[in-house]
Amino acid sequence: MRVCGVELKGGEAIISLLSYEGETFNVPECRSRSLTVSNSAKTESIKEFHFAFCKLMEDYKVDEVVLIEREQKGKLAGSATSFKMEAAIQLCGLPVHLISPVTIKEQLKRNPPMVDFDGLDLKRFQKNAFEVAYAYHNQRIFAKPE
Repeated sequence: MRVCGVELKGGEAIISLLSYEGETFNVPECRSRSLTVSNSAKTESIKEFHFAFCKLMEDYKVDEVVLIEREQKGKLAGSATSFKMEAAIQLCGLPVHLISPVTIKEQLKRNPPMVDFDGLDLKRFQKNAFEVAYAYHNQRIFAKPE
């Protein structure tokens, strides 16, 4: 299964693809490391972001999208633009999951990646997006059967 981890920061969606097949994790090549919304007040900018994100997911055959959950109010609240981007991502027709930063840390502590982040073909700014995708895979792998 191929998952796209997404960290929304301001007007930017930082992405990292991660697949899990045959008990092996793989970080596939991707033509884009991030997508931006130039002006979130303009409908056309949101539509362009939506099209670009959906096309990227289609081209790389992504099965699910996982976002880092943001606070909705308070000092650490996400920006209005990031919530518009989240809505555009949710309208792509793929399952979208939100994972809290606390859950990500718990999963990384319980099942640390068996590879050093620097050894992956990712940029440092993609680390949080990779970690949310990795945490989601681990939640599914180690889920207790109901």
